Amino acid sequence: MNPRSIGILSVLLASFLWAFEPVLAKLSYQNSDFEHTLAVRASLVTLTALVYVVVTNRGNLRVDRRQLSALVYVAFAANVLGDIAYFLALTRIPVVNVVLIGNLQPIFIVMLGFLVLREERLSKFDYLAIVVMMTAGVLVATRSLENLMAFRLGSYGDLVVLSATVAWSTTTIAFRKYLKELNAGVVTFYRFLFASLVFTAYIMVSSRFGGVNMYQIMIGIVVGIGTILYFEGLKRNKAAEVSSLELSTPLFAAVLSFLILGELVTQLQIVGLSLLVTGVFLLSRREAPVAYRCCSILDFMFKKGSGSNVSCACSP
Repeated sequence: MNPRSIGILSVLLASFLWAFEPVLAKLSYQNSDFEHTLAVRASLVTLTALVYVVVTNRGNLRVDRRQLSALVYVAFAANVLGDIAYFLALTRIPVVNVVLIGNLQPIFIVMLGFLVLREERLSKFDYLAIVVMMTAGVLVATRSLENLMAFRLGSYGDLVVLSATVAWSTTTIAFRKYLKELNAGVVTFYRFLFASLVFTAYIMVSSRFGGVNMYQIMIGIVVGIGTILYFEGLKRNKAAEVSSLELSTPLFAAVLSFLILGELVTQLQIVGLSLLVTGVFLLSRREAPVAYRCCSILDFMFKKGSGSNVSCACSP
């Protein structure tokens, strides 16, 4: 299996595991709240990542100063600011608004990637797959045409969830730009370590201590494995492609909610499933090889004289 296919499979497995989170969260809230769940989640993801680093990277957690700066940014933008903004928006605006705005993430990644990741050029099939999978995510998340038609923009809560979406998008770009050479477990470890320190400090200051239930432990393990798989996929595939594949999470969540919580899967979600399969097929298409022009004697003369290496080669 080629690296591109391995990356696609890794992200799909990550999305499947992440789909357990909302189901387990609902169960954990029976005797806890989301602040404690976030703290336990971050701590257990950190522990899960540490185990992965010990097994795959001999326990080496060393990073340089530049990578550490990027890791701190990813942790606070995604797991602190992004998550807090997301949960705050859930208390102020309809869930359909939160989900639909969150599904705009691939658009921001494409725009940011054009400015920052110029080497990641998308093919026509990539663009088509992004549109198809965004549509699939919308259909699965809204569940019905009535919910879709009720979507309205313009409130403060919309702006809050939009800020979370942009924050998450920037962390994907930051990983591809500065962290893709690191072990996926190392990135996951530091990302959730910094977040766990913040959430734990908040609980201690607010004196809101509570017990840890089984569902919170399961959330931490599931999210930890899923995040590691996500970063393994992001090391092998373009940022926009990975973000589009991530939209399969609501679909898996709908299926799991049906199997575990007894929630019905709607016809609109079934249509979303078919679109998701189509999008994965488009992304998995093998890209055409890049055509390299042959070097001429002038290339060697001018590049040699300028002190740079000759990079051109004959077409395969």
